[in-house]
Amino acid sequence: MNGIQATVATVATASSVNDAQRARVMFCLLVAPLVAFALSAHAQAILQDPDCWWQVKVGLDLLANRTFPVVDRYSHTFAGQPWIAKEWLGQVLLALAYTASGWNGVAVLIISTIALTGALLSWHLSTWLRPTAAVGLALFAVALISPIYTARPHIFTLPIIVIWTAVLFRAARNEQGPPLWLFALLVLWANLHATFTIGFVIAAFAGLDVLVRTRLSNPVLLGKWVAFGLLCPVVSLINPYGIKAILATFTVAYGNEAVPLIIEWKPFDASDQPFQEVGILLFFFALLVSKLRIGWAKALFIVFALHIYLTHLRFMYLFFLLVPIVVAAEIAEQYPALSLAKWVSDRRDGLERFLAERFYRICGVAGVLLVVTTAMLTSAYPVAPSQKTSAKDALAFVESHHLSGNVLNSYNFGGSLIFHGIKTFIDGRTDQLFLNGFMKTDAETGRSGGKPVLVAQLEKHAIDWALLTPDDSRIPFFDELGWKRAYADDYAVIYTRNR
Repeated sequence: MNGIQATVATVATASSVNDAQRARVMFCLLVAPLVAFALSAHAQAILQDPDCWWQVKVGLDLLANRTFPVVDRYSHTFAGQPWIAKEWLGQVLLALAYTASGWNGVAVLIISTIALTGALLSWHLSTWLRPTAAVGLALFAVALISPIYTARPHIFTLPIIVIWTAVLFRAARNEQGPPLWLFALLVLWANLHATFTIGFVIAAFAGLDVLVRTRLSNPVLLGKWVAFGLLCPVVSLINPYGIKAILATFTVAYGNEAVPLIIEWKPFDASDQPFQEVGILLFFFALLVSKLRIGWAKALFIVFALHIYLTHLRFMYLFFLLVPIVVAAEIAEQYPALSLAKWVSDRRDGLERFLAERFYRICGVAGVLLVVTTAMLTSAYPVAPSQKTSAKDALAFVESHHLSGNVLNSYNFGGSLIFHGIKTFIDGRTDQLFLNGFMKTDAETGRSGGKPVLVAQLEKHAIDWALLTPDDSRIPFFDELGWKRAYADDYAVIYTRNR
Protein backbone atom coordinates (compact mmCIF):
# COMPACT_ATOMS: atom_id res chain seq x y z
CA MET A 1 0.00 0.00 0.00
CA ASN A 2 2.82 2.35 0.90
CA GLY A 3 4.44 1.63 -2.47
CA ILE A 4 1.24 2.58 -4.30
CA GLN A 5 0.93 5.78 -2.29
CA ALA A 6 4.55 6.64 -3.02
CA THR A 7 3.97 6.02 -6.72
CA VAL A 8 0.86 8.21 -6.71
CA ALA A 9 2.74 10.93 -4.86
CA THR A 10 5.60 10.75 -7.35
CA VAL A 11 3.22 10.95 -10.31
CA ALA A 12 1.39 13.89 -8.71
CA THR A 13 4.67 15.67 -8.07
CA ALA A 14 5.84 15.07 -11.64
CA SER A 15 2.50 16.34 -12.95
CA SER A 16 2.77 19.46 -10.79
CA VAL A 17 6.30 20.15 -12.03
CA ASN A 18 5.18 19.60 -15.61
CA ASP A 19 2.29 22.02 -15.13
CA ALA A 20 4.66 24.54 -13.61
CA GLN A 21 7.04 24.32 -16.57
CA ARG A 22 4.18 24.75 -19.02
CA ALA A 23 2.93 27.76 -17.10
CA ARG A 24 6.48 29.15 -17.12
CA VAL A 25 6.68 28.82 -20.90
CA MET A 26 3.32 30.52 -21.28
CA PHE A 27 4.27 33.45 -19.06
CA CYS A 28 7.43 34.01 -21.11
CA LEU A 29 5.65 33.64 -24.44
CA LEU A 30 3.11 36.27 -23.43
CA VAL A 31 5.92 38.85 -23.36
CA ALA A 32 6.19 38.75 -27.17
CA PRO A 33 2.61 39.85 -28.03
CA LEU A 34 2.68 42.46 -25.25
CA VAL A 35 5.87 44.00 -26.63
CA ALA A 36 4.68 43.70 -30.24
CA PHE A 37 1.35 45.36 -29.49
CA ALA A 38 3.00 48.25 -27.63
CA LEU A 39 5.55 48.85 -30.39
CA SER A 40 2.99 48.53 -33.20
CA ALA A 41 1.22 51.59 -31.81
CA HIS A 42 4.49 53.50 -32.31
CA ALA A 43 5.74 51.82 -35.48
CA GLN A 44 6.28 55.17 -37.19
CA ALA A 45 8.93 56.12 -34.63
CA ILE A 46 11.01 53.07 -35.53
CA LEU A 47 11.60 54.49 -39.01
CA GLN A 48 12.74 58.00 -38.10
CA ASP A 49 16.49 57.38 -38.00
CA PRO A 50 18.02 58.86 -41.18
CA ASP A 51 20.27 55.81 -41.51
CA CYS A 52 17.25 53.55 -42.12
CA TRP A 53 17.23 54.70 -45.74
CA TRP A 54 20.76 53.77 -46.66
CA GLN A 55 20.71 50.52 -44.66
CA VAL A 56 17.80 49.30 -46.78
CA LYS A 57 19.38 50.59 -50.00
CA VAL A 58 22.67 48.77 -49.36
CA GLY A 59 20.69 45.57 -48.78
CA LEU A 60 18.74 46.08 -52.01
CA ASP A 61 21.97 46.61 -53.94
CA LEU A 62 23.52 43.50 -52.38
CA LEU A 63 20.54 41.45 -53.52
CA ALA A 64 20.63 42.97 -56.99
CA ASN A 65 24.38 42.85 -57.62
CA ARG A 66 25.30 39.74 -55.58
CA THR A 67 28.65 41.36 -54.80
CA PHE A 68 30.07 42.78 -51.58
CA PRO A 69 31.26 46.39 -51.92
CA VAL A 70 34.83 47.24 -50.99
CA VAL A 71 34.82 50.93 -52.00
CA ASP A 72 32.34 53.76 -51.57
CA ARG A 73 29.95 54.32 -54.45
CA TYR A 74 27.25 56.31 -52.65
CA SER A 75 28.98 59.67 -52.07
CA HIS A 76 30.76 62.05 -54.42
CA THR A 77 33.11 63.30 -51.69
CA PHE A 78 34.65 59.91 -50.86
CA ALA A 79 33.85 57.93 -54.01
CA GLY A 80 36.29 55.08 -54.51
CA GLN A 81 37.60 55.21 -50.94
CA PRO A 82 37.68 51.91 -48.99
CA TRP A 83 34.29 51.07 -47.52
CA ILE A 84 32.76 47.70 -46.62
CA ALA A 85 29.18 46.66 -45.91
CA LYS A 86 30.26 44.97 -42.69
CA GLU A 87 26.62 44.58 -41.57
CA TRP A 88 25.60 43.05 -44.88
CA LEU A 89 23.31 40.32 -43.53
CA GLY A 90 21.29 42.75 -41.41
CA GLN A 91 21.00 45.04 -44.43
CA VAL A 92 19.79 42.16 -46.58
CA LEU A 93 17.13 41.26 -44.00
CA LEU A 94 15.90 44.86 -44.03
CA ALA A 95 15.87 44.85 -47.83
CA LEU A 96 13.90 41.60 -47.98
CA ALA A 97 11.32 43.03 -45.59
CA TYR A 98 11.11 46.20 -47.67
CA THR A 99 10.74 44.22 -50.88
CA ALA A 100 7.96 42.15 -49.33
CA SER A 101 5.87 44.97 -47.88
CA GLY A 102 7.60 48.34 -48.08
CA TRP A 103 8.29 50.26 -44.89
CA ASN A 104 5.48 48.39 -43.15
CA GLY A 105 7.41 45.18 -43.75
CA VAL A 106 10.54 46.74 -42.25
CA ALA A 107 8.58 47.85 -39.19
CA VAL A 108 7.07 44.36 -38.73
CA LEU A 109 10.51 42.74 -38.92
CA ILE A 110 12.00 45.12 -36.35
CA ILE A 111 9.03 44.81 -33.99
CA SER A 112 9.10 41.01 -34.23
CA THR A 113 12.82 40.95 -33.41
CA ILE A 114 12.34 43.15 -30.35
CA ALA A 115 9.38 41.01 -29.23
CA LEU A 116 11.56 37.90 -29.59
CA THR A 117 14.26 39.60 -27.51
CA GLY A 118 11.77 40.26 -24.72
CA ALA A 119 10.53 36.66 -24.74
CA LEU A 120 14.10 35.28 -24.70
CA LEU A 121 15.11 37.61 -21.89
CA SER A 122 12.16 36.55 -19.75
CA TRP A 123 12.88 32.87 -20.50
CA HIS A 124 16.52 33.07 -19.44
CA LEU A 125 15.65 35.11 -16.36
CA SER A 126 13.03 32.50 -15.44
CA THR A 127 15.78 29.87 -15.39
CA TRP A 128 16.45 31.26 -11.91
CA LEU A 129 13.56 33.57 -11.03
CA ARG A 130 9.84 32.90 -10.67
CA PRO A 131 8.16 33.63 -14.02
CA THR A 132 6.14 36.61 -12.80
CA ALA A 133 9.33 38.35 -11.64
CA ALA A 134 11.17 37.36 -14.83
CA VAL A 135 8.39 38.69 -17.07
CA GLY A 136 8.11 41.97 -15.14
CA LEU A 137 11.85 42.51 -15.23
CA ALA A 138 12.04 41.68 -18.94
CA LEU A 139 9.24 44.10 -19.84
CA PHE A 140 10.91 46.82 -17.79
CA ALA A 141 14.27 46.23 -19.49
CA VAL A 142 12.73 46.22 -22.97
CA ALA A 143 10.99 49.52 -22.21
CA LEU A 144 14.20 51.10 -20.90
CA ILE A 145 16.13 50.49 -24.13
CA SER A 146 13.36 51.85 -26.40
CA PRO A 147 15.49 54.83 -27.55
CA ILE A 148 17.63 52.47 -29.65
CA TYR A 149 14.66 50.93 -31.48
CA THR A 150 15.31 51.88 -35.07
CA ALA A 151 15.21 50.03 -38.38
CA ARG A 152 18.91 49.24 -38.41
CA PRO A 153 20.90 45.99 -38.23
CA HIS A 154 21.88 46.32 -34.56
CA ILE A 155 18.33 45.29 -33.61
CA PHE A 156 18.94 41.80 -35.03
CA THR A 157 21.78 41.27 -32.57
CA LEU A 158 19.63 41.78 -29.46
CA PRO A 159 18.30 38.19 -29.32
CA ILE A 160 21.82 36.93 -29.98
CA ILE A 161 23.46 38.90 -27.18
CA VAL A 162 20.78 37.74 -24.71
CA ILE A 163 21.39 34.06 -25.57
CA TRP A 164 25.17 34.50 -25.70
CA THR A 165 25.36 36.12 -22.26
CA ALA A 166 22.85 33.82 -20.55
CA VAL A 167 24.44 30.60 -21.84
CA LEU A 168 28.03 31.64 -21.07
CA PHE A 169 27.33 32.80 -17.51
CA ARG A 170 25.19 29.72 -16.84
CA ALA A 171 28.05 27.50 -17.99
CA ALA A 172 30.42 29.46 -15.76
CA ARG A 173 28.13 29.07 -12.76
CA ASN A 174 27.84 25.33 -13.36
CA GLU A 175 31.64 25.15 -13.78
CA GLN A 176 31.31 23.77 -17.29
CA GLY A 177 33.06 24.60 -20.51
CA PRO A 178 31.40 27.05 -22.92
CA PRO A 179 29.11 25.23 -25.42
CA LEU A 180 30.75 24.99 -28.83
CA TRP A 181 27.45 25.64 -30.64
CA LEU A 182 27.84 29.27 -29.57
CA PHE A 183 30.40 29.63 -32.35
CA ALA A 184 27.58 29.31 -34.89
CA LEU A 185 25.80 32.13 -33.10
CA LEU A 186 28.97 34.22 -33.24
CA VAL A 187 29.30 33.70 -37.00
CA LEU A 188 25.72 34.91 -37.43
CA TRP A 189 26.45 37.89 -35.21
CA ALA A 190 29.62 38.76 -37.14
CA ASN A 191 27.65 39.01 -40.36
CA LEU A 192 24.76 40.96 -38.86
CA HIS A 193 26.51 43.80 -37.07
CA ALA A 194 29.93 45.05 -36.04
CA THR A 195 29.17 44.74 -32.31
CA PHE A 196 30.15 41.06 -32.44
CA THR A 197 33.47 42.01 -30.85
CA ILE A 198 31.53 42.78 -27.64
CA GLY A 199 30.85 39.05 -27.55
CA PHE A 200 34.57 38.49 -26.99
CA VAL A 201 34.45 40.76 -23.93
CA ILE A 202 31.36 39.05 -22.51
CA ALA A 203 33.06 35.67 -22.92
CA ALA A 204 36.11 37.03 -21.07
CA PHE A 205 33.98 38.13 -18.12
CA ALA A 206 32.26 34.74 -17.99
CA GLY A 207 35.71 33.14 -18.00
CA LEU A 208 36.71 35.35 -15.08
CA ASP A 209 33.63 34.13 -13.24
CA VAL A 210 34.85 30.55 -13.75
CA LEU A 211 38.24 31.57 -12.37
CA VAL A 212 36.59 33.09 -9.29
CA ARG A 213 34.64 29.89 -8.66
CA THR A 214 37.40 27.33 -9.29
CA ARG A 215 40.44 29.29 -8.03
CA LEU A 216 42.78 27.43 -10.40
CA SER A 217 41.63 24.06 -9.02
CA ASN A 218 40.42 22.89 -12.44
CA PRO A 219 43.09 23.76 -15.04
CA VAL A 220 41.36 21.65 -17.72
CA LEU A 221 38.17 23.69 -17.40
CA LEU A 222 40.10 26.95 -17.45
CA GLY A 223 41.92 25.71 -20.54
CA LYS A 224 38.57 25.19 -22.30
CA TRP A 225 37.56 28.77 -21.54
CA VAL A 226 40.89 30.17 -22.69
CA ALA A 227 40.65 28.16 -25.91
CA PHE A 228 37.09 29.38 -26.45
CA GLY A 229 38.17 32.98 -25.98
CA LEU A 230 41.06 32.61 -28.40
CA LEU A 231 38.85 30.95 -31.01
CA CYS A 232 36.17 33.66 -30.88
CA PRO A 233 38.12 36.14 -33.08
CA VAL A 234 39.13 33.32 -35.41
CA VAL A 235 35.57 32.08 -35.88
CA SER A 236 34.28 35.61 -36.42
CA LEU A 237 36.47 35.83 -39.52
CA ILE A 238 33.83 33.74 -41.30
CA ASN A 239 32.33 36.73 -43.09
CA PRO A 240 32.87 38.28 -46.53
CA TYR A 241 35.42 40.78 -45.25
CA GLY A 242 37.47 38.66 -42.84
CA ILE A 243 39.77 40.68 -40.59
CA LYS A 244 38.50 43.98 -42.05
CA ALA A 245 35.23 43.58 -40.15
CA ILE A 246 37.12 43.40 -36.84
CA LEU A 247 39.43 46.28 -37.71
CA ALA A 248 36.42 48.45 -38.60
CA THR A 249 35.09 48.12 -35.04
CA PHE A 250 38.39 49.36 -33.63
CA THR A 251 38.27 52.33 -35.99
CA VAL A 252 35.07 53.42 -34.28
CA ALA A 253 36.26 52.63 -30.77
CA TYR A 254 39.60 54.41 -31.03
CA GLY A 255 40.20 57.75 -32.69
CA ASN A 256 37.13 58.14 -34.90
CA GLU A 257 36.70 61.91 -35.09
CA ALA A 258 33.03 61.57 -36.05
CA VAL A 259 32.02 59.91 -32.76
CA PRO A 260 31.71 63.11 -30.67
CA LEU A 261 29.47 64.69 -33.34
CA ILE A 262 26.83 61.93 -33.50
CA ILE A 263 23.99 61.84 -30.96
CA GLU A 264 23.94 58.07 -30.38
CA TRP A 265 27.67 58.09 -29.63
CA LYS A 266 27.43 60.89 -27.07
CA PRO A 267 27.68 60.27 -23.31
CA PHE A 268 24.63 59.64 -21.16
CA ASP A 269 22.76 62.81 -20.18
CA ALA A 270 20.19 62.40 -17.39
CA SER A 271 18.26 65.46 -18.58
CA ASP A 272 17.60 63.75 -21.91
CA GLN A 273 17.13 60.22 -20.52
CA PRO A 274 15.14 60.57 -17.25
CA PHE A 275 13.47 57.16 -17.59
CA GLN A 276 16.85 55.47 -17.99
CA GLU A 277 18.25 57.44 -15.05
CA VAL A 278 15.44 56.09 -12.88
CA GLY A 279 16.33 52.56 -14.03
CA ILE A 280 19.99 53.01 -13.09
CA LEU A 281 19.16 54.52 -9.71
CA LEU A 282 16.62 51.81 -8.89
CA PHE A 283 19.18 49.12 -9.70
CA PHE A 284 21.85 50.58 -7.44
CA PHE A 285 19.36 51.33 -4.69
CA ALA A 286 18.23 47.70 -4.73
CA LEU A 287 21.85 46.53 -4.86
CA LEU A 288 22.77 48.62 -1.81
CA VAL A 289 19.79 47.83 0.42
CA SER A 290 19.73 44.13 -0.46
CA LYS A 291 23.44 43.52 0.22
CA LEU A 292 23.43 41.14 -2.73
CA ARG A 293 26.72 39.27 -3.07
CA ILE A 294 27.69 38.56 -6.67
CA GLY A 295 31.47 38.11 -6.71
CA TRP A 296 34.08 40.44 -8.14
CA ALA A 297 33.94 39.09 -11.71
CA LYS A 298 30.24 39.87 -12.10
CA ALA A 299 30.68 43.17 -10.27
CA LEU A 300 33.37 44.05 -12.79
CA PHE A 301 31.01 43.17 -15.63
CA ILE A 302 28.36 45.51 -14.21
CA VAL A 303 30.93 48.31 -13.99
CA PHE A 304 32.00 47.62 -17.58
CA ALA A 305 28.41 47.62 -18.92
CA LEU A 306 27.59 50.83 -17.07
CA HIS A 307 30.80 52.51 -18.23
CA ILE A 308 30.12 51.69 -21.89
CA TYR A 309 26.55 52.96 -21.56
CA LEU A 310 27.52 56.20 -19.82
CA THR A 311 30.19 56.76 -22.48
CA HIS A 312 27.99 56.03 -25.49
CA LEU A 313 24.19 56.16 -25.40
CA ARG A 314 23.79 53.51 -28.06
CA PHE A 315 25.09 50.82 -25.67
CA MET A 316 22.32 51.22 -23.10
CA TYR A 317 21.18 47.68 -23.94
CA LEU A 318 24.41 46.22 -22.50
CA PHE A 319 23.42 47.45 -19.08
CA PHE A 320 19.64 47.06 -19.06
CA LEU A 321 19.45 43.71 -20.90
CA LEU A 322 22.54 41.91 -19.68
CA VAL A 323 22.97 42.91 -16.05
CA PRO A 324 19.66 41.24 -15.00
CA ILE A 325 20.82 38.03 -16.73
CA VAL A 326 24.17 38.10 -14.95
CA VAL A 327 22.78 38.64 -11.43
CA ALA A 328 19.56 36.56 -11.67
CA ALA A 329 21.13 33.39 -10.22
CA GLU A 330 22.43 35.20 -7.13
CA ILE A 331 19.06 36.88 -6.58
CA ALA A 332 17.31 33.50 -6.68
CA GLU A 333 19.89 31.92 -4.42
CA GLN A 334 19.93 34.65 -1.78
CA TYR A 335 16.20 35.42 -1.96
CA PRO A 336 14.46 32.03 -2.29
CA ALA A 337 10.99 33.59 -2.36
CA LEU A 338 11.86 34.98 -5.80
CA SER A 339 13.35 31.74 -7.12
CA LEU A 340 11.98 29.41 -9.75
CA ALA A 341 12.50 26.44 -7.42
CA LYS A 342 10.20 27.94 -4.78
CA TRP A 343 7.59 28.79 -7.39
CA VAL A 344 7.67 25.24 -8.83
CA SER A 345 7.18 23.73 -5.38
CA ASP A 346 4.16 25.94 -4.67
CA ARG A 347 0.65 24.91 -5.66
CA ARG A 348 -0.46 26.28 -9.01
CA ASP A 349 -3.10 29.00 -8.88
CA GLY A 350 -6.12 29.14 -11.18
CA LEU A 351 -4.43 31.11 -13.96
CA GLU A 352 -1.39 28.85 -13.97
CA ARG A 353 -3.53 25.71 -14.11
CA PHE A 354 -5.55 27.21 -16.94
CA LEU A 355 -2.39 27.96 -18.93
CA ALA A 356 -0.92 24.52 -18.26
CA GLU A 357 -4.06 22.58 -19.19
CA ARG A 358 -4.46 24.42 -22.50
CA PHE A 359 -0.76 24.75 -23.25
CA TYR A 360 -0.62 23.67 -26.91
CA ARG A 361 -3.83 25.41 -27.93
CA ILE A 362 -2.79 28.67 -26.31
CA CYS A 363 0.69 28.49 -27.89
CA GLY A 364 -0.82 28.01 -31.34
CA VAL A 365 -3.40 30.74 -30.95
CA ALA A 366 -0.86 33.15 -29.42
CA GLY A 367 1.56 32.57 -32.28
CA VAL A 368 -1.08 33.22 -34.91
CA LEU A 369 -2.39 36.28 -33.07
CA LEU A 370 1.12 37.68 -32.71
CA VAL A 371 1.76 37.53 -36.44
CA VAL A 372 -1.72 38.61 -37.52
CA THR A 373 -2.04 41.43 -34.99
CA THR A 374 1.36 42.91 -35.78
CA ALA A 375 0.76 42.66 -39.52
CA MET A 376 -2.73 44.16 -39.26
CA LEU A 377 -1.70 47.03 -37.02
CA THR A 378 1.15 48.07 -39.30
CA SER A 379 -0.67 47.43 -42.59
CA ALA A 380 -3.88 49.15 -41.50
CA TYR A 381 -1.83 52.24 -40.73
CA PRO A 382 0.83 52.65 -43.43
CA VAL A 383 4.11 53.77 -41.93
CA ALA A 384 7.10 55.46 -43.52
CA PRO A 385 9.98 57.71 -42.53
CA SER A 386 8.91 61.31 -42.02
CA GLN A 387 9.98 64.15 -44.27
CA LYS A 388 12.46 65.20 -41.60
CA THR A 389 14.73 62.51 -43.02
CA SER A 390 13.13 61.71 -46.38
CA ALA A 391 12.72 65.23 -47.87
CA LYS A 392 10.07 63.56 -50.01
CA ASP A 393 8.56 66.67 -51.57
CA ALA A 394 11.94 68.33 -52.01
CA LEU A 395 13.31 65.30 -53.86
CA ALA A 396 10.19 65.26 -56.04
CA PHE A 397 11.09 68.85 -56.97
CA VAL A 398 14.65 67.75 -57.73
CA GLU A 399 13.38 65.06 -60.07
CA SER A 400 10.79 67.23 -61.82
CA HIS A 401 13.28 70.07 -62.36
CA HIS A 402 16.09 67.73 -63.39
CA LEU A 403 18.60 69.07 -60.89
CA SER A 404 21.96 67.38 -61.35
CA GLY A 405 25.57 67.68 -60.35
CA ASN A 406 27.12 67.43 -56.92
CA VAL A 407 24.93 68.20 -53.91
CA LEU A 408 25.79 69.61 -50.50
CA ASN A 409 23.31 68.09 -48.07
CA SER A 410 22.44 68.31 -44.41
CA TYR A 411 23.49 65.18 -42.53
CA ASN A 412 19.93 63.94 -41.94
CA PHE A 413 19.16 63.79 -45.67
CA GLY A 414 22.15 61.61 -46.57
CA GLY A 415 20.33 58.30 -46.19
CA SER A 416 17.37 59.37 -48.33
CA LEU A 417 19.69 60.65 -51.05
CA ILE A 418 21.47 57.30 -51.17
CA PHE A 419 18.14 55.48 -51.33
CA HIS A 420 17.06 57.63 -54.28
CA GLY A 421 20.32 57.16 -56.17
CA ILE A 422 21.82 60.61 -55.55
CA LYS A 423 25.45 60.69 -54.47
CA THR A 424 25.83 62.42 -51.14
CA PHE A 425 28.10 65.09 -49.73
CA ILE A 426 27.82 63.44 -46.29
CA ASP A 427 25.72 60.65 -44.78
CA GLY A 428 25.54 58.29 -41.81
CA ARG A 429 28.44 56.01 -42.76
CA THR A 430 30.82 57.97 -40.57
CA ASP A 431 32.24 54.83 -38.97
CA GLN A 432 34.40 54.40 -42.07
CA LEU A 433 34.05 57.52 -44.23
CA PHE A 434 33.98 61.33 -43.90
CA LEU A 435 37.08 61.30 -41.73
CA ASN A 436 40.51 63.01 -41.90
CA GLY A 437 39.00 66.30 -40.79
CA PHE A 438 36.02 66.22 -43.16
CA MET A 439 33.29 66.29 -40.51
CA LYS A 440 35.13 68.90 -38.47
CA THR A 441 35.37 71.11 -41.52
CA ASP A 442 31.72 70.49 -42.35
CA ALA A 443 30.74 71.57 -38.83
CA GLU A 444 32.84 74.73 -39.18
CA THR A 445 30.93 75.80 -42.32
CA GLY A 446 27.83 76.43 -40.20
CA ARG A 447 29.50 78.37 -37.39
CA SER A 448 29.85 82.10 -37.03
CA GLY A 449 32.49 83.20 -39.49
CA GLY A 450 32.22 79.94 -41.37
CA LYS A 451 31.33 81.46 -44.74
CA PRO A 452 34.91 81.35 -46.12
CA VAL A 453 35.14 77.68 -45.11
CA LEU A 454 31.83 77.00 -46.85
CA VAL A 455 32.98 78.78 -50.00
CA ALA A 456 36.13 76.67 -50.04
CA GLN A 457 34.07 73.48 -49.68
CA LEU A 458 31.68 74.52 -52.45
CA GLU A 459 34.59 75.04 -54.82
CA LYS A 460 36.62 72.03 -53.73
CA HIS A 461 33.74 69.61 -54.26
CA ALA A 462 32.21 71.39 -57.27
CA ILE A 463 28.81 71.79 -55.58
CA ASP A 464 25.92 72.61 -57.93
CA TRP A 465 22.99 72.54 -55.51
CA ALA A 466 22.25 72.15 -51.82
CA LEU A 467 19.58 70.25 -49.89
CA LEU A 468 19.34 71.61 -46.36
CA THR A 469 17.08 71.34 -43.34
CA PRO A 470 15.27 74.63 -42.53
CA ASP A 471 17.32 75.02 -39.34
CA ASP A 472 20.67 74.49 -41.06
CA SER A 473 22.94 77.32 -39.90
CA ARG A 474 24.52 77.63 -43.37
CA ILE A 475 21.34 78.97 -44.98
CA PRO A 476 22.20 82.67 -44.36
CA PHE A 477 25.57 82.12 -46.04
CA PHE A 478 23.90 80.75 -49.18
CA ASP A 479 21.67 83.84 -49.27
CA GLU A 480 24.69 86.11 -48.87
CA LEU A 481 26.55 84.25 -51.62
CA GLY A 482 23.70 84.90 -54.02
CA TRP A 483 22.59 81.32 -54.47
CA LYS A 484 19.00 80.93 -55.66
CA ARG A 485 16.47 79.51 -53.19
CA ALA A 486 14.74 77.19 -55.64
CA TYR A 487 12.48 75.36 -53.19
CA ALA A 488 11.42 75.49 -49.55
CA ASP A 489 8.90 73.75 -47.32
CA ASP A 490 8.65 72.91 -43.61
CA TYR A 491 11.25 70.15 -43.94
CA ALA A 492 13.77 71.10 -46.59
CA VAL A 493 15.31 74.00 -48.49
CA ILE A 494 16.98 73.70 -51.90
CA TYR A 495 19.54 76.16 -53.22
CA THR A 496 20.95 76.17 -56.73
CA ARG A 497 24.07 77.95 -57.96
CA ASN A 498 23.42 81.04 -60.08
CA ARG A 499 25.31 80.64 -63.30
